[in-house]
Parts: sequence; structure tokens; C-alpha cells
Amino acid sequence: MIKQELTQKLQQKLSPLQIQTIKLIELPVQELEQRIRKEMEENPVLDDDVPNDKEDEDGPREVSLSNINEDDPIPSYRLHVNNYGKDERPQYNTFSVKESFTQSLMDQLGFRNLSKHQYDIAAFIIGSLDDDGYLRRDIDSLVDDLAFRENIETTPEEVEDMLKVIQTFEPSGVGARNLRECLLIQLKTMEQTKVVKDAEAILDRYFQEFSNRHFQKIMNALGMSESSLKAAMGKILKLNPSPGGQIDDSYNDQAQQIVPDFKLDLEDGELKLSMPRFSIPEIHVNKKYADILMDAANSSEREKKEAATFVKQKLDSAKWFVEALKQRHNTLMSTMQAIVDYQHDYFMDGDESHLRPMVLKDIAEKTGFDISTISRVVNSKYIETHFGIFPLKYFFSEGLENQDGDEVSTRELKKVLQECVDAEDKHKPLTDDQLVDVMTQKGYKVARRTIAKYRDQLGIPKARLRKQL
Repeated sequence: MIKQELTQKLQQKLSPLQIQTIKLIELPVQELEQRIRKEMEENPVLDDDVPNDKEDEDGPREVSLSNINEDDPIPSYRLHVNNYGKDERPQYNTFSVKESFTQSLMDQLGFRNLSKHQYDIAAFIIGSLDDDGYLRRDIDSLVDDLAFRENIETTPEEVEDMLKVIQTFEPSGVGARNLRECLLIQLKTMEQTKVVKDAEAILDRYFQEFSNRHFQKIMNALGMSESSLKAAMGKILKLNPSPGGQIDDSYNDQAQQIVPDFKLDLEDGELKLSMPRFSIPEIHVNKKYADILMDAANSSEREKKEAATFVKQKLDSAKWFVEALKQRHNTLMSTMQAIVDYQHDYFMDGDESHLRPMVLKDIAEKTGFDISTISRVVNSKYIETHFGIFPLKYFFSEGLENQDGDEVSTRELKKVLQECVDAEDKHKPLTDDQLVDVMTQKGYKVARRTIAKYRDQLGIPKARLRKQL
């Protein structure tokens, strides 16, 4: 028996303009510029040349796009986006990440007098380093991989020799196989003073005791005074445990720049929000293609009609794109203004204790946009303020209640926790239970597990590992 059922479904279909807008909202300003360039290359109707005719110069910079419709295909020449301009704004400084880690090591390798065989082995080792600059794989595995993947026959001794070459590169400590070796490599590049030699002896012979803060055992074993141990410890603590972390390796080893999407200035006690306009072309309809439509409007010639149809399709695409750019601008400005209003006290001075708990829903309610739209705006966007450059995600955090019942942000709690640790007696560092008591005295109700979680997120070791002489 075949049973038939009739069901009704309500589906919302996005218009081409909505789809275009959603895609553009997600893009940070640099990618937006590339997207506009791509659109102009693919759509011959769009042109970023400044019109030279007197009529266009004197005419308004923004014209309603409703002029382009099915009944009247002849557009205005001045199809502009007035939220971007050609003026370069040098005050909007780019934020540069550092040189590619892999590329830096390969550049240094190129200066070494090596045979092609040695160079290929060393290059393979460099490619095997992790993001922190460590070699986490054993030598025998590298020998096997070189044979199977690169068809290079070698020996563990040869690989070890090339690894030692890499360990002389900058940043110092790169190519180490563990933390102990990383720190020792750095010490060996320094002037061999007594303090440096003491530090080497501690790491070389008593690394486990050093890690566990068994200071008395180290002093007894090395016949070292407390002052000498303090000096050696100070030298060790200044070493870099993550040499690869100095250099960013994102985006396929290309050095990147972050251009802030927003700029917030404090002028006469008032916050002024703006969006950078440099490197974004001004868009208008190319006069040549508008002329095609005008010529075809009163013509019966088939070829001209076909050309007009083609241009009309491109004009529709241009209309959607330009309107999407405007909607993107309005959406981003409305969202960022809502964030600035919500976090007004924080943006006045940059004090993290003034940062209110804020989630995507809060801004969605203030703007009337969907939470998904707010998420797209916030993702990968940056703002330049008078106290630094920040990703928009930085201003969002969950909240907890203090003893007065007021909600405080997790950032404020972390800031207070960091201050408690900074102020503790390093000879007797505070345990997590003691930190709970101190936070309670300061008016913050925080559970022990929360303290442990925040401490870990802040990179603060346990009390035992914070102990100093």
C-alpha cells in the first residue's frame, strides 16, 4: 500500500543581493579590496577611473540605483559607492606580523657552504620543525623519511651533523629536540661568564631538579651559594623557550599585514568611530558601456540589442555588488558603533576592569541584526584605538557575578588574578585555594576550578613552579 502525504514547507530564499552582502560582510578590509579588484576585472561595466567630463565632475557623487531596472535599462553614468574614496590615509598604520619562520631558516641555510646533498637534508629537517622551532621527531625517522619521500640516502650521523648546523641559526635555540637542549643552545652562544657556566651546569646536570624547584639540592650538589644560584636562575629565566614563536608562519609563509577595519579616536572627551578608506577604489559605471545601452535604446538592430542585453546583465550584477558594498559598510558601522556604545567606559581609557561582559546576543539586540550577522562582522576584523590595535573578538567575554551581585567580565577577573599572582611572595607563592580566598577578599566569587582554568589560560604555572629563592 502506497501512502501519500502532502506537507507544506516554509523556505526562505536569499536574494542575490543578500548573498552578495553576506559574503562581503565576512571579509576584512584587505580581502575586500582584492574582492573589488576581482569584480572589476570580471565585470567590464565597472571602472575605477575618475570621470573627466565636466558633467560628471559637477554632478552628485551618489545616485539612486533604482534608475537601473527592467523598464529603463539606461543607467546613470554616476553609479558610485560613497563609503570609499581614493584618498590614502597614512595615519591608518598597518600592523605587520613577523617574517616567515621557515623562510628565515631557509635564507640562512643558503649562506652555508654545503653540497646539494647536505642542503637537501638540512632543508628537509627545517621542514620537519614544529611551530615552536623544535624537532620533535627522532633522527632515525628522518633518515627513513628522506629515503622514502625524497629518495635521499643518508645516515643518522649525517642528519645529526646537519641538525647541528641548523642549531647555529637565529633565533637561537631553534632545532632543539627538547626544552633542555633549547636553553643550552642559547647559553652556548653567550659570553662564557661564571653566571652563564653556572646556568649551563644546572641545565646540563640537574635539569629535573631545576624543573621541580629543588633549589637546595642543586646548591648542595654544585657547591653553589644562594646568590650564585639566583644569578644563574635569572639568566635561565631570560632565555626563550619557544624560538619558533618569534616568527609567524601563517598564510603559506608570507609576511602579512593587518589593516584595521575601524579607527576609534578620542577627541575632546568624545569617541569618534570611522572606517579606513584607503586602497579601496571608487566604483562607477564605465561610460562606454552606458553608451551601448543608449545607442541600442532606439535601435532595432539585433546585434545592438544583444549587446544591450549583455550590458544589462552586467549592470544588474554591478548594481547588486555596489548595493552590497553599501550594506556592508552600514552593517559594519552599526555593529561597531553598538560595541563602542556598550563598552563606552572601556574605550575611554583602555582599562580592562571597565570591560563589561558582552556576548554576540547583546549586540544583536542593540542593532536588530541576527547573531550570525554579528558573528560575521566580528570575525577577522580589527580596530585601531588610541591605546592599541585589537581584534573585535577581544571585546566579547562571558561574565560572572561579584559579591555585590554585579556582573563582571572574565577579562576583569583574569586581570585581578594576574595582579594577585604578581603581588604574591615568590618565596611562598599562593596556591589555587589561597588565590580563591584572596579573590573573595577583593569581592570576586570564583571557584577553585575557575582559578585553575584562568591561571592556565594566562600561562601562570602552579604555585610549586612559581617558587623562587
